[in-house]
Amino acid sequence: MKTDNHSMITVETTVNAPVELVWKYWSVPKHIIHWNSASDDWHTPFAENDLRTGGKLLWRMEAKNGSFGFDFSGVYDEVKLNEFISYTLDDGRKVSITFKPQENKTRIIEIFEAEEENSLELQKNGWQAILEHFKNYAEQTTDR
Repeated sequence: MKTDNHSMITVETTVNAPVELVWKYWSVPKHIIHWNSASDDWHTPFAENDLRTGGKLLWRMEAKNGSFGFDFSGVYDEVKLNEFISYTLDDGRKVSITFKPQENKTRIIEIFEAEEENSLELQKNGWQAILEHFKNYAEQTTDR
């Protein structure tokens, strides 16, 4: 499936936590800064998140050594509490995230339009790594 010549990539994981807690950790900036990185040499020193239809997200992603950084930002198109989020990045690409409760676990399915600069494999691996960092953070954090 393609949209405007962009391939769609899907990543997913199952988090051993209830959907209400997963949603909180996914959406609250004080939590986002702890899990939003693809590797240990990157971090998110700053996050703003107005999680509502028409609201904006802005997450600053940087290499810890200061060699590179960028703003990950966009506008929310649709938000259904504890169920679904979709947004459009500033470059026009679309992202959707579905949260599926499964007893005391939550399956997260994230679909995003690929950009043209990096290989599909690199993008999929990077987004999957961020999702796995989120899973680890959500399962280990006691700030409920």
